Amino acid sequence: MPRPTAAQLSYGSVTVVFSTLAMLLLFRTGSGIGIAAVGTAALALGLLVSVTVPAPARRHTAKSAAPGAPASAHRGTAPAAGDEGRAPAPVQSRIPAARAAARRVGEHSLRH
Repeated sequence: MPRPTAAQLSYGSVTVVFSTLAMLLLFRTGSGIGIAAVGTAALALGLLVSVTVPAPARRHTAKSAAPGAPASAHRGTAPAAGDEGRAPAPVQSRIPAARAAARRVGEHSLRH
């Protein structure tokens, strides 16, 4: 589950505070059940507002590229016009691989 953004937190909080004040003044309730109902409704409204705040746009990554499109090792670069049929340059085709921990599984540790 993604973390809420600052905008979502602030819009939700402001909505809860102002809607609580508005409903308490509008309904003029003094009973505990009425105040609890107003608070619950304000929290639900604040949650609804915070969820509907648009999330920031994500950066274009190689994972989100169209299938079959050539990926570049350099972010934000695209293949030049006319490069569709050629293989990418050696520097662009090399992507750093993760360290191979599987090779070291059978090794002994120096710490005992």
